[in-house]
Amino acid sequence: MSYVLGVDLGTSGVKVLLVNKKGKVEYEKTKSLTLIQEKTGYAEQDPDEWVSQTYEAIKELVTDNAVDPAKITGLSFAGQMHGLVLLNNKNQVIRNAILWNDTRTSEECQEIYSILGEDRLLEITKNIALEGFTLPKLLWVKKHEPINFAKTTTFLLPKDYVRYQLTGKLHMDYSDAAGTLLLDVEKNRWSKEICELFEIPTKICPELINSIQEVGTLTEEASTNSRLNMATKVFAGGADNACAAIGSGVLSKEKTLASIGTSGVVLSYEESGDKKFEGKVHYFNHGAPDAFYTMGVTLAAGHSLSWFKETFAHDICFDELIQEASTVNPGANGLLFTPYINGERTPHVDANIRGSFIGIDASHKRQHFTRAVLEGITFSLQESVTILRESGKKIESIISLGGGAKSDLWLQMQADIFQANVIRLTSEQGPGMGAAMIASVGVGWFNSLADCGDVFIQEEKVYKPIEENVKVYHDLFLLYKEVYSSTTKINKQLREFRN
Repeated sequence: MSYVLGVDLGTSGVKVLLVNKKGKVEYEKTKSLTLIQEKTGYAEQDPDEWVSQTYEAIKELVTDNAVDPAKITGLSFAGQMHGLVLLNNKNQVIRNAILWNDTRTSEECQEIYSILGEDRLLEITKNIALEGFTLPKLLWVKKHEPINFAKTTTFLLPKDYVRYQLTGKLHMDYSDAAGTLLLDVEKNRWSKEICELFEIPTKICPELINSIQEVGTLTEEASTNSRLNMATKVFAGGADNACAAIGSGVLSKEKTLASIGTSGVVLSYEESGDKKFEGKVHYFNHGAPDAFYTMGVTLAAGHSLSWFKETFAHDICFDELIQEASTVNPGANGLLFTPYINGERTPHVDANIRGSFIGIDASHKRQHFTRAVLEGITFSLQESVTILRESGKKIESIISLGGGAKSDLWLQMQADIFQANVIRLTSEQGPGMGAAMIASVGVGWFNSLADCGDVFIQEEKVYKPIEENVKVYHDLFLLYKEVYSSTTKINKQLREFRN
Protein backbone atom coordinates (compact mmCIF):
# COMPACT_ATOMS: atom_id res chain seq x y z
CA MET A 1 0.00 0.00 0.00
CA SER A 2 1.32 3.44 -0.96
CA TYR A 3 0.64 6.61 1.03
CA VAL A 4 0.81 10.38 0.84
CA LEU A 5 1.18 12.92 3.63
CA GLY A 6 -1.00 15.99 4.09
CA VAL A 7 0.67 18.60 6.32
CA ASP A 8 -1.70 21.20 7.78
CA LEU A 9 0.21 24.12 9.31
CA GLY A 10 -2.29 25.93 11.52
CA THR A 11 -1.90 28.59 14.18
CA SER A 12 -2.23 26.39 17.26
CA GLY A 13 -0.53 23.34 15.81
CA VAL A 14 0.76 21.40 12.84
CA LYS A 15 -1.20 18.28 11.90
CA VAL A 16 0.08 15.51 9.62
CA LEU A 17 -2.20 12.94 7.96
CA LEU A 18 -1.07 9.64 6.43
CA VAL A 19 -3.60 8.84 3.69
CA ASN A 20 -3.93 5.75 1.51
CA LYS A 21 -5.18 5.44 -2.09
CA LYS A 22 -8.79 5.09 -0.96
CA GLY A 23 -8.71 8.35 0.96
CA LYS A 24 -8.61 6.71 4.37
CA VAL A 25 -6.57 8.45 7.06
CA GLU A 26 -4.42 5.61 8.40
CA TYR A 27 -2.65 7.68 11.04
CA GLU A 28 -2.40 11.29 12.13
CA LYS A 29 -0.15 13.28 14.41
CA THR A 30 -0.43 16.81 15.80
CA LYS A 31 2.24 18.93 17.47
CA SER A 32 1.43 22.21 19.19
CA LEU A 33 2.85 25.63 18.28
CA THR A 34 3.65 28.64 20.45
CA LEU A 35 1.86 31.96 19.96
CA ILE A 36 3.95 35.04 20.82
CA GLN A 37 1.95 38.10 21.92
CA GLU A 38 4.29 40.84 23.13
CA LYS A 39 1.63 43.56 22.99
CA THR A 40 -2.13 43.82 22.66
CA GLY A 41 -3.02 43.19 19.02
CA TYR A 42 0.30 41.48 18.23
CA ALA A 43 0.43 37.84 17.13
CA GLU A 44 3.71 36.26 16.05
CA GLN A 45 5.37 32.85 15.76
CA ASP A 46 8.87 31.53 15.28
CA PRO A 47 9.05 30.05 11.75
CA ASP A 48 11.75 27.62 12.81
CA GLU A 49 9.36 26.13 15.35
CA TRP A 50 6.98 25.39 12.46
CA VAL A 51 9.77 23.42 10.84
CA SER A 52 10.94 21.57 13.95
CA GLN A 53 7.39 20.60 14.94
CA THR A 54 6.61 19.46 11.39
CA TYR A 55 9.69 17.24 11.51
CA GLU A 56 8.66 15.88 14.91
CA ALA A 57 5.08 15.18 13.78
CA ILE A 58 6.23 13.30 10.68
CA LYS A 59 8.97 11.43 12.52
CA GLU A 60 6.63 10.31 15.32
CA LEU A 61 3.90 9.31 12.85
CA VAL A 62 6.36 7.15 10.90
CA THR A 63 8.25 5.60 13.81
CA ASP A 64 5.39 5.13 16.29
CA ASN A 65 3.28 3.33 13.69
CA ALA A 66 6.11 1.42 12.01
CA VAL A 67 5.32 2.95 8.62
CA ASP A 68 7.77 2.07 5.85
CA PRO A 69 9.07 5.45 4.56
CA ALA A 70 9.56 3.90 1.11
CA LYS A 71 5.76 3.63 0.82
CA ILE A 72 5.25 7.38 1.36
CA THR A 73 5.53 8.67 -2.19
CA GLY A 74 4.59 12.34 -1.80
CA LEU A 75 3.53 15.12 0.52
CA SER A 76 1.95 18.54 0.30
CA PHE A 77 0.84 21.38 2.53
CA ALA A 78 -2.05 23.47 3.71
CA GLY A 79 -1.10 26.60 5.59
CA GLN A 80 -2.41 29.46 7.67
CA MET A 81 -2.79 32.44 5.35
CA HIS A 82 -1.31 35.96 5.24
CA GLY A 83 1.52 35.53 7.77
CA LEU A 84 4.70 37.43 6.87
CA VAL A 85 8.05 35.59 6.89
CA LEU A 86 11.11 37.68 5.99
CA LEU A 87 14.36 36.09 4.79
CA ASN A 88 17.82 37.62 4.31
CA ASN A 89 20.32 36.94 1.53
CA LYS A 90 21.24 33.62 3.16
CA ASN A 91 17.55 32.65 3.34
CA GLN A 92 17.63 32.96 7.12
CA VAL A 93 14.66 34.25 9.12
CA ILE A 94 15.09 37.94 9.99
CA ARG A 95 12.35 38.28 12.61
CA ASN A 96 9.38 36.37 13.99
CA ALA A 97 6.53 35.86 11.52
CA ILE A 98 3.64 38.33 11.86
CA LEU A 99 0.44 36.28 11.72
CA TRP A 100 -2.98 36.58 10.08
CA ASN A 101 -4.64 37.54 13.38
CA ASP A 102 -2.21 40.38 14.16
CA THR A 103 -4.04 43.74 14.12
CA ARG A 104 -1.23 46.28 14.46
CA THR A 105 -1.53 47.52 10.86
CA SER A 106 -4.63 49.75 10.84
CA GLU A 107 -2.59 52.82 9.79
CA GLU A 108 -0.98 50.87 6.96
CA CYS A 109 -4.41 49.84 5.65
CA GLN A 110 -5.40 53.48 5.50
CA GLU A 111 -2.11 54.26 3.77
CA ILE A 112 -2.96 51.73 1.08
CA TYR A 113 -6.30 53.42 0.46
CA SER A 114 -4.84 56.94 0.44
CA ILE A 115 -2.05 56.09 -2.01
CA LEU A 116 -3.65 53.46 -4.25
CA GLY A 117 -7.37 53.98 -3.62
CA GLU A 118 -9.95 51.33 -2.74
CA ASP A 119 -11.33 51.04 -6.27
CA ARG A 120 -7.92 50.39 -7.81
CA LEU A 121 -7.00 47.95 -5.04
CA LEU A 122 -10.18 45.99 -5.72
CA GLU A 123 -9.55 46.09 -9.45
CA ILE A 124 -6.10 44.53 -9.05
CA THR A 125 -6.38 42.26 -6.01
CA LYS A 126 -10.20 41.69 -5.75
CA ASN A 127 -9.96 42.36 -2.00
CA ILE A 128 -10.09 45.26 0.42
CA ALA A 129 -7.24 46.13 2.79
CA LEU A 130 -7.52 44.34 6.12
CA GLU A 131 -5.03 44.25 8.99
CA GLY A 132 -4.58 40.50 8.59
CA PHE A 133 -3.29 40.64 5.01
CA THR A 134 0.40 40.58 4.10
CA LEU A 135 0.97 43.92 2.34
CA PRO A 136 0.02 45.98 5.42
CA LYS A 137 2.50 43.89 7.43
CA LEU A 138 5.28 44.59 4.92
CA LEU A 139 4.52 48.30 5.14
CA TRP A 140 4.57 48.14 8.95
CA VAL A 141 8.03 46.54 8.93
CA LYS A 142 9.20 49.07 6.35
CA LYS A 143 8.08 51.94 8.61
CA HIS A 144 8.89 50.61 12.07
CA GLU A 145 11.80 48.22 11.41
CA PRO A 146 13.65 49.74 8.44
CA ILE A 147 16.82 47.77 9.15
CA ASN A 148 14.91 44.48 8.95
CA PHE A 149 13.17 45.62 5.78
CA ALA A 150 16.52 46.56 4.21
CA LYS A 151 17.85 43.06 4.97
CA THR A 152 14.91 41.37 3.25
CA THR A 153 15.64 39.53 0.02
CA THR A 154 12.52 37.30 0.02
CA PHE A 155 9.17 37.21 1.76
CA LEU A 156 7.20 34.00 2.17
CA LEU A 157 4.00 32.80 3.78
CA PRO A 158 4.10 30.21 6.59
CA LYS A 159 3.80 26.90 4.77
CA ASP A 160 6.17 28.15 2.05
CA TYR A 161 8.94 28.50 4.61
CA VAL A 162 8.38 24.96 5.88
CA ARG A 163 8.42 23.66 2.31
CA TYR A 164 11.65 25.60 1.64
CA GLN A 165 13.32 23.92 4.61
CA LEU A 166 12.27 20.51 3.28
CA THR A 167 13.35 21.09 -0.33
CA GLY A 168 15.68 24.08 -0.48
CA LYS A 169 13.34 25.69 -3.06
CA LEU A 170 11.64 29.10 -2.69
CA HIS A 171 8.12 29.42 -4.13
CA MET A 172 4.62 30.65 -3.34
CA ASP A 173 1.44 29.18 -4.76
CA TYR A 174 -1.33 31.34 -6.21
CA SER A 175 -3.93 30.53 -3.55
CA ASP A 176 -1.70 31.91 -0.81
CA ALA A 177 -0.39 34.77 -2.94
CA ALA A 178 -3.97 35.95 -3.46
CA GLY A 179 -4.14 36.80 0.25
CA THR A 180 -1.14 39.13 0.19
CA LEU A 181 -2.76 42.16 -1.57
CA LEU A 182 0.21 42.04 -3.95
CA LEU A 183 -1.16 39.64 -6.57
CA ASP A 184 -2.83 40.84 -9.76
CA VAL A 185 -5.52 38.16 -9.68
CA GLU A 186 -6.71 38.39 -13.30
CA LYS A 187 -3.17 38.53 -14.72
CA ASN A 188 -1.82 35.82 -12.38
CA ARG A 189 1.34 37.72 -11.51
CA TRP A 190 2.75 40.02 -8.87
CA SER A 191 1.47 43.56 -9.28
CA LYS A 192 4.34 45.77 -10.41
CA GLU A 193 2.08 48.80 -9.90
CA ILE A 194 1.48 48.06 -6.20
CA CYS A 195 5.12 47.23 -5.55
CA GLU A 196 6.32 50.45 -7.15
CA LEU A 197 3.74 52.65 -5.41
CA PHE A 198 4.74 51.36 -1.99
CA GLU A 199 8.47 51.02 -2.75
CA ILE A 200 8.56 47.27 -2.28
CA PRO A 201 11.28 45.67 -4.44
CA THR A 202 9.64 43.17 -6.79
CA LYS A 203 12.69 40.93 -6.39
CA ILE A 204 11.56 40.01 -2.86
CA CYS A 205 8.39 38.42 -4.27
CA PRO A 206 8.99 34.67 -4.73
CA GLU A 207 8.33 32.68 -7.88
CA LEU A 208 4.65 31.81 -8.30
CA ILE A 209 3.53 28.22 -8.92
CA ASN A 210 0.32 26.17 -9.00
CA SER A 211 -0.73 24.24 -5.89
CA ILE A 212 -0.36 20.83 -7.54
CA GLN A 213 3.06 21.60 -9.03
CA GLU A 214 5.99 19.47 -7.89
CA VAL A 215 8.64 21.55 -6.14
CA GLY A 216 11.27 18.87 -5.70
CA THR A 217 12.29 16.14 -3.31
CA LEU A 218 13.65 16.19 0.24
CA THR A 219 17.09 17.46 1.07
CA GLU A 220 19.42 15.14 2.95
CA GLU A 221 18.91 17.16 6.14
CA ALA A 222 15.12 17.06 5.80
CA SER A 223 15.24 13.31 5.20
CA THR A 224 17.30 12.79 8.34
CA ASN A 225 15.07 15.00 10.49
CA SER A 226 11.76 13.58 9.24
CA ARG A 227 12.77 9.92 8.71
CA LEU A 228 11.34 10.12 5.17
CA ASN A 229 13.21 9.03 2.04
CA MET A 230 15.01 11.69 0.05
CA ALA A 231 13.02 10.52 -3.00
CA THR A 232 9.72 11.65 -1.45
CA LYS A 233 8.11 14.12 -3.85
CA VAL A 234 7.00 17.49 -2.49
CA PHE A 235 4.14 19.50 -4.01
CA ALA A 236 3.42 23.17 -3.48
CA GLY A 237 0.11 22.94 -1.60
CA GLY A 238 -2.20 25.82 -0.83
CA ALA A 239 -3.80 28.21 1.61
CA ASP A 240 -5.78 26.54 4.38
CA ASN A 241 -9.17 27.65 3.07
CA ALA A 242 -8.32 26.61 -0.49
CA CYS A 243 -7.22 23.20 0.80
CA ALA A 244 -10.36 22.91 2.95
CA ALA A 245 -12.35 23.48 -0.24
CA ILE A 246 -10.41 20.73 -2.00
CA GLY A 247 -10.72 18.39 0.98
CA SER A 248 -14.51 18.81 1.11
CA GLY A 249 -15.07 18.49 -2.63
CA VAL A 250 -15.74 22.13 -3.52
CA LEU A 251 -14.29 21.61 -6.98
CA SER A 252 -17.04 22.74 -9.34
CA LYS A 253 -19.22 25.81 -9.75
CA GLU A 254 -22.27 24.33 -8.03
CA LYS A 255 -20.33 23.58 -4.82
CA THR A 256 -20.40 25.71 -1.66
CA LEU A 257 -19.33 24.98 1.91
CA ALA A 258 -20.11 26.43 5.33
CA SER A 259 -17.49 25.80 7.99
CA ILE A 260 -18.11 26.64 11.64
CA GLY A 261 -14.98 26.66 13.75
CA THR A 262 -13.78 29.46 16.02
CA SER A 263 -14.63 31.69 13.09
CA GLY A 264 -17.13 30.82 10.38
CA VAL A 265 -16.63 30.63 6.63
CA VAL A 266 -18.91 30.40 3.63
CA LEU A 267 -16.83 29.46 0.59
CA SER A 268 -17.96 28.92 -2.99
CA TYR A 269 -16.17 27.76 -6.13
CA GLU A 270 -15.82 30.27 -8.99
CA GLU A 271 -14.67 29.53 -12.53
CA SER A 272 -13.19 32.96 -13.30
CA GLY A 273 -11.39 35.80 -11.58
CA ASP A 274 -13.28 38.64 -13.26
CA LYS A 275 -16.42 38.86 -11.10
CA LYS A 276 -17.13 42.05 -9.16
CA PHE A 277 -18.01 41.71 -5.49
CA GLU A 278 -16.81 45.21 -4.47
CA GLY A 279 -14.96 43.78 -1.48
CA LYS A 280 -18.11 42.41 0.17
CA VAL A 281 -16.51 38.96 0.26
CA HIS A 282 -12.94 37.74 -0.16
CA TYR A 283 -11.98 36.65 -3.68
CA PHE A 284 -8.99 34.31 -3.88
CA ASN A 285 -7.31 31.85 -6.23
CA HIS A 286 -8.37 28.26 -5.59
CA GLY A 287 -5.92 25.42 -5.10
CA ALA A 288 -7.50 23.75 -8.14
CA PRO A 289 -5.87 24.90 -11.40
CA ASP A 290 -7.36 27.99 -13.09
CA ALA A 291 -10.13 28.35 -10.51
CA PHE A 292 -11.11 30.79 -7.78
CA TYR A 293 -13.26 30.96 -4.68
CA THR A 294 -15.31 33.58 -2.90
CA MET A 295 -15.41 33.59 0.87
CA GLY A 296 -17.40 35.37 3.55
CA VAL A 297 -16.20 35.32 7.16
CA THR A 298 -17.95 35.49 10.52
CA LEU A 299 -15.29 36.35 13.08
CA ALA A 300 -16.96 34.77 16.12
CA ALA A 301 -18.95 31.75 14.95
CA GLY A 302 -18.13 28.76 17.15
CA HIS A 303 -16.43 31.21 19.49
CA SER A 304 -19.83 32.78 20.23
CA LEU A 305 -21.14 29.41 21.36
CA SER A 306 -18.05 28.56 23.43
CA TRP A 307 -18.14 32.06 25.01
CA PHE A 308 -21.80 31.56 25.91
CA LYS A 309 -21.14 28.13 27.41
CA GLU A 310 -18.12 29.25 29.43
CA THR A 311 -19.97 32.30 30.72
CA PHE A 312 -23.44 30.92 31.40
CA ALA A 313 -23.28 27.11 31.25
CA HIS A 314 -19.80 26.04 32.32
CA ASP A 315 -21.24 23.19 34.42
CA ILE A 316 -22.64 21.18 31.47
CA CYS A 317 -21.14 19.79 28.27
CA PHE A 318 -21.82 21.05 24.75
CA ASP A 319 -24.03 18.04 23.94
CA GLU A 320 -26.31 18.82 26.88
CA LEU A 321 -26.43 22.48 25.89
CA ILE A 322 -27.45 21.63 22.33
CA GLN A 323 -29.99 19.09 23.59
CA GLU A 324 -31.61 21.83 25.68
CA ALA A 325 -31.83 24.07 22.62
CA SER A 326 -33.55 21.32 20.64
CA THR A 327 -36.57 21.62 22.97
CA VAL A 328 -37.15 25.19 21.73
CA ASN A 329 -39.03 26.02 18.52
CA PRO A 330 -37.36 27.96 15.67
CA GLY A 331 -37.14 31.65 16.55
CA ALA A 332 -36.19 31.04 20.22
CA ASN A 333 -39.48 32.47 21.45
CA GLY A 334 -38.74 35.90 20.00
CA LEU A 335 -35.10 36.12 21.15
CA LEU A 336 -32.44 37.30 18.68
CA PHE A 337 -28.63 37.14 18.97
CA THR A 338 -25.97 38.80 16.80
CA PRO A 339 -22.49 37.17 17.04
CA TYR A 340 -20.46 40.38 16.84
CA ILE A 341 -18.57 39.72 20.08
CA ASN A 342 -15.21 40.18 18.31
CA GLY A 343 -16.41 42.72 15.74
CA GLU A 344 -17.40 41.48 12.30
CA ARG A 345 -15.94 40.83 8.84
CA THR A 346 -18.75 39.94 6.37
CA PRO A 347 -20.66 41.91 5.31
CA HIS A 348 -19.70 44.54 7.92
CA VAL A 349 -15.96 45.21 8.17
CA ASP A 350 -16.25 46.72 11.63
CA ALA A 351 -13.94 46.05 14.56
CA ASN A 352 -16.08 48.12 16.94
CA ILE A 353 -19.53 46.56 16.55
CA ARG A 354 -20.49 44.27 19.44
CA GLY A 355 -22.97 41.45 19.94
CA SER A 356 -26.53 41.75 21.16
CA PHE A 357 -29.33 39.73 22.69
CA ILE A 358 -32.57 41.44 21.66
CA GLY A 359 -36.09 40.63 22.76
CA ILE A 360 -35.34 39.28 26.24
CA ASP A 361 -38.30 38.80 28.57
CA ALA A 362 -38.94 36.94 31.81
CA SER A 363 -40.09 33.80 30.01
CA HIS A 364 -36.69 33.12 28.45
CA LYS A 365 -34.57 30.34 29.93
CA ARG A 366 -31.07 29.12 29.13
CA GLN A 367 -32.31 26.90 26.32
CA HIS A 368 -33.82 29.92 24.53
CA PHE A 369 -30.54 31.81 24.74
CA THR A 370 -28.62 28.79 23.44
CA ARG A 371 -30.97 28.40 20.48
CA ALA A 372 -30.73 32.13 19.76
CA VAL A 373 -26.90 31.87 19.70
CA LEU A 374 -27.02 28.97 17.22
CA GLU A 375 -29.51 30.84 15.05
CA GLY A 376 -27.55 34.10 15.21
CA ILE A 377 -24.33 32.43 14.10
CA THR A 378 -26.17 30.83 11.19
CA PHE A 379 -27.86 34.12 10.25
CA SER A 380 -24.41 35.71 10.06
CA LEU A 381 -23.29 33.00 7.63
CA GLN A 382 -26.53 33.48 5.69
CA GLU A 383 -25.43 37.07 5.02
CA SER A 384 -22.51 35.65 3.03
CA VAL A 385 -24.78 33.14 1.26
CA THR A 386 -27.09 36.03 0.33
CA ILE A 387 -24.24 38.06 -1.16
CA LEU A 388 -23.24 35.12 -3.35
CA ARG A 389 -26.80 34.53 -4.49
CA GLU A 390 -27.29 38.21 -5.28
CA SER A 391 -24.22 37.98 -7.54
CA GLY A 392 -26.05 35.35 -9.59
CA LYS A 393 -24.65 32.28 -7.84
CA LYS A 394 -27.08 29.36 -7.71
CA ILE A 395 -26.76 27.65 -4.34
CA GLU A 396 -28.96 24.59 -3.86
CA SER A 397 -26.72 22.53 -1.58
CA ILE A 398 -24.06 23.40 1.00
CA ILE A 399 -21.44 21.12 2.55
CA SER A 400 -21.24 21.68 6.31
CA LEU A 401 -17.92 21.37 8.14
CA GLY A 402 -16.59 21.93 11.64
CA GLY A 403 -18.62 22.16 14.83
CA GLY A 404 -21.77 22.96 12.90
CA ALA A 405 -21.60 19.54 11.24
CA LYS A 406 -21.58 17.63 14.53
CA SER A 407 -25.16 18.38 15.58
CA ASP A 408 -28.34 17.21 13.86
CA LEU A 409 -30.12 20.25 15.30
CA TRP A 410 -27.59 22.70 13.88
CA LEU A 411 -27.42 20.94 10.51
CA GLN A 412 -31.20 21.13 10.14
CA MET A 413 -31.10 24.77 11.25
CA GLN A 414 -28.55 25.50 8.52
CA ALA A 415 -30.77 23.85 5.90
CA ASP A 416 -33.76 25.90 7.05
CA ILE A 417 -31.90 29.24 7.22
CA PHE A 418 -29.79 28.76 4.08
CA GLN A 419 -32.84 27.40 2.22
CA ALA A 420 -30.62 24.71 0.74
CA ASN A 421 -29.84 21.04 1.20
CA VAL A 422 -27.05 20.74 3.78
CA ILE A 423 -24.60 17.85 3.44
CA ARG A 424 -22.62 16.11 6.15
CA LEU A 425 -19.59 14.13 4.92
CA THR A 426 -18.59 10.68 6.15
CA SER A 427 -15.14 11.94 7.09
CA GLU A 428 -13.94 15.46 7.67
CA GLN A 429 -10.24 16.27 7.83
CA GLY A 430 -10.37 19.77 6.35
CA PRO A 431 -7.21 21.41 4.98
CA GLY A 432 -4.99 18.41 5.74
CA MET A 433 -7.10 16.20 3.49
CA GLY A 434 -6.94 18.84 0.76
CA ALA A 435 -3.15 18.80 1.02
CA ALA A 436 -3.15 14.99 0.82
CA MET A 437 -5.37 15.15 -2.27
CA ILE A 438 -2.92 17.55 -3.94
CA ALA A 439 -0.12 15.08 -3.25
CA SER A 440 -2.20 12.14 -4.50
CA VAL A 441 -2.78 13.86 -7.84
CA GLY A 442 0.87 14.91 -7.96
CA VAL A 443 2.19 11.38 -7.58
CA GLY A 444 -0.18 10.16 -10.30
CA TRP A 445 -2.86 8.31 -8.35
CA PHE A 446 -5.52 10.43 -10.07
CA ASN A 447 -5.70 12.58 -13.19
CA SER A 448 -7.35 15.52 -11.38
CA LEU A 449 -8.49 16.77 -8.01
CA ALA A 450 -12.08 16.14 -9.07
CA ASP A 451 -11.29 12.48 -9.85
CA CYS A 452 -9.58 12.20 -6.48
CA GLY A 453 -12.60 13.78 -4.76
CA ASP A 454 -14.90 11.15 -6.28
CA VAL A 455 -12.96 8.51 -4.33
CA PHE A 456 -11.86 10.38 -1.19
CA ILE A 457 -15.06 12.32 -0.38
CA GLN A 458 -18.40 10.68 0.41
CA GLU A 459 -21.69 12.10 1.67
CA GLU A 460 -23.12 10.68 4.90
CA LYS A 461 -26.44 12.49 5.20
CA VAL A 462 -28.42 15.29 3.54
CA TYR A 463 -30.63 17.67 5.55
CA LYS A 464 -33.46 19.22 3.56
CA PRO A 465 -35.20 22.51 4.44
CA ILE A 466 -38.46 22.18 6.40
CA GLU A 467 -40.96 24.54 4.81
CA GLU A 468 -42.58 25.83 8.00
CA ASN A 469 -39.16 26.55 9.54
CA VAL A 470 -37.99 28.31 6.37
CA LYS A 471 -40.85 30.81 6.70
CA VAL A 472 -40.02 31.59 10.34
CA TYR A 473 -36.32 32.03 9.62
CA HIS A 474 -36.93 34.13 6.50
CA ASP A 475 -38.88 36.68 8.54
CA LEU A 476 -36.47 36.58 11.47
CA PHE A 477 -33.47 37.07 9.16
CA LEU A 478 -35.00 40.33 7.93
CA LEU A 479 -35.03 41.55 11.54
CA TYR A 480 -31.49 40.24 12.12
CA LYS A 481 -30.17 42.37 9.27
CA GLU A 482 -31.57 45.51 10.90
CA VAL A 483 -29.65 45.02 14.13
CA TYR A 484 -26.26 46.17 12.79
CA SER A 485 -27.44 49.59 11.62
CA SER A 486 -29.61 49.98 14.71
CA THR A 487 -26.77 49.34 17.18
CA THR A 488 -23.73 50.84 15.42
CA LYS A 489 -24.06 54.29 17.01
CA ILE A 490 -24.72 52.87 20.47
CA ASN A 491 -21.69 50.57 20.27
CA LYS A 492 -19.42 53.43 19.26
CA GLN A 493 -20.61 55.44 22.26
CA LEU A 494 -20.11 52.45 24.57
CA ARG A 495 -16.42 52.24 23.64
CA GLU A 496 -15.53 54.94 26.16
CA PHE A 497 -16.89 52.75 28.97
CA ARG A 498 -14.84 49.67 28.06
CA ASN A 499 -11.87 48.85 30.24
